Amino acid sequence: MNKKPRSGHATFYITTPIYYVNDTPHIGHAYTTVAADVLARYHRALGEDVFFLTGVDEHGQKVAEAAAKTGISPKEHVDKMVVSFQDLLMKLNISNNDFVRTTESRHQETVKNVLMALWKKGEIYEGVYEGWYCIPDERFFPEKDLIDGKCPDCHREVSPLSEKNYFFKMGKYQNELRKYVPIPGFIEPSSRRNEILGFLEKPLGDLCISRPKSRLSWGIPIPFDPDYVTYVWFDALVNYISMRGYDGTPSSLKGKWPADIHLVGKDILTTHAVYWSTMLMALGLPLPKKIFAHGWWTVDEAKMSKSRGNVVDPTAIIKTVGVDAFRYFLLREVPFGDDGNFSQDTLLQRYNSDLANDLGNLVSRVIHLTQQNSNGIIPEPAVLESHPEEESVKEIARNLFDSDALLCLDFHRALTEIWKLIDRVNRYVEEIAPWKLKKPSEKDKLNTFLYTSAEAIRVMGVVISPFMPQTAENIAQQLGLSEIGSYAWGDSLIGKTVQKGDPLFPRIERKKPIVAVAPLSVPTSQTSISIEDFGKLDLRVGIIKEAERIPKSDKLLKLRIGVGLEMRQVVAGIATKYQPEALIGKSIVLVYNLAPAKIRGVLSEGMLLAAGDESVLGLATFLEGIPSGTKIK
Repeated sequence: MNKKPRSGHATFYITTPIYYVNDTPHIGHAYTTVAADVLARYHRALGEDVFFLTGVDEHGQKVAEAAAKTGISPKEHVDKMVVSFQDLLMKLNISNNDFVRTTESRHQETVKNVLMALWKKGEIYEGVYEGWYCIPDERFFPEKDLIDGKCPDCHREVSPLSEKNYFFKMGKYQNELRKYVPIPGFIEPSSRRNEILGFLEKPLGDLCISRPKSRLSWGIPIPFDPDYVTYVWFDALVNYISMRGYDGTPSSLKGKWPADIHLVGKDILTTHAVYWSTMLMALGLPLPKKIFAHGWWTVDEAKMSKSRGNVVDPTAIIKTVGVDAFRYFLLREVPFGDDGNFSQDTLLQRYNSDLANDLGNLVSRVIHLTQQNSNGIIPEPAVLESHPEEESVKEIARNLFDSDALLCLDFHRALTEIWKLIDRVNRYVEEIAPWKLKKPSEKDKLNTFLYTSAEAIRVMGVVISPFMPQTAENIAQQLGLSEIGSYAWGDSLIGKTVQKGDPLFPRIERKKPIVAVAPLSVPTSQTSISIEDFGKLDLRVGIIKEAERIPKSDKLLKLRIGVGLEMRQVVAGIATKYQPEALIGKSIVLVYNLAPAKIRGVLSEGMLLAAGDESVLGLATFLEGIPSGTKIK
């Protein structure tokens, strides 16, 4: 936790990708954003001038199609969708300095300035594109890059396309970029750098940066041809300089660029390392100092997807374990850069072992011992002839201050080093056994213990504050401080009165799933299942008798469904599609033999069948009136 700024009045500029607003925020969005926030808070603590940027990408074909399906304009659609991302930032306690929306005029003007600058320099030309287009990824691919005739990224169908477009001379910079990529630290981890070097072994080609308005009108107009809009990726990447005030001249970015770190997921490394880097080269701007591509999260070793019903909702986790525990888990569980696996059991084990037992109990214990033995006032330590236990605690604390783990984006190592201090102080309490120090001759030893353990806890608060800011504030309050203090072992605690507070991390017993939707207990293969497996589903006709909203939820309805002579209660995520009163009397398809579960504390005894992936498009129902309770075969 190197306590000194790297140089004079240093600056630090860090970004997340701008998240596609058509998605629902999930654990992957939280992961990147929390990692960036930890780095931003850490560099602020070093006295650096930090600019932390995040935001959303609001253009593109998927947004236009989603808006059309709901009968509203694309702008109305993105204004509605962006709220969930802004809410998540608040719930995660993110300290970003700015939030970009690509529909903002300040961004759109910069994109137009960039396009005009490249057009005037001859870096953009008109041509005809003939190839294959992936609508979900909004990208063109040459036939040689297809895998089994499908998109090489998302493995979905592609469509042949031939149309006039505008192209950026990306291939012109292939050799220059190939020389730049090996520079140590530019692309990390090293395995990702090798991927880009391998990518650059093939002919790079030029980048199609426009879409005809006749096919897609939702985008930033091309300034030199009003019949075209800007390709969504070209538009999105410019956000990193548009939010820094770029006006088309390098001088406008003085002291604001390059970015120190672009944090991205490994799936968008190529667009950042290749597209963005060549765009900057063409503009005559320096490249970012580092592009770090982290891994993906799976859920119980399975790929996370809505169709599997295993999407991890960050809001649900925060409600269960709290925001700081979630932030801790994300960055402690797996080395940054590797793929991670989310498991409710692992989350609760980390919470109860690391946070409730190791840290929470230690803080509570030291505060209690100070109240019990020193009227709650932290005493001045005595000068003892021999105090190896205290020196051992101080040495580990000082080592924390000198660690370079966060400068290396090694969050896992940083937290492991912090827990060495926590473990050492827990042992220190047992070694000294202050409850046995009753004699007047042992007062000096007792006072030294009380001071040393309290100062060690303050140090813990300092070094965990980037990861768990609320916990650091809580520790400061319990130590009688207005703020947690500096990266140094000192005597600021002497004479402070401790204040016992609520437990930092009360133990949690597993009660319900944390994933957004409980998965079916039948095979989820997207290719084929056997007739025997399908036969395990008991599907029946039900009639909705009652419907009401679940408090504090925008998506969930509580339904009472008649199934023959029986009534079933079902919680269904269909509130964004249907008003409760519109559902009364509807015949629906009910998964009758699904194990009961509690969702938001409400019992759910089945599942409705509905169409849609990103959002509910409609319930499965019947043309004819079918008696309720009828089996579906």
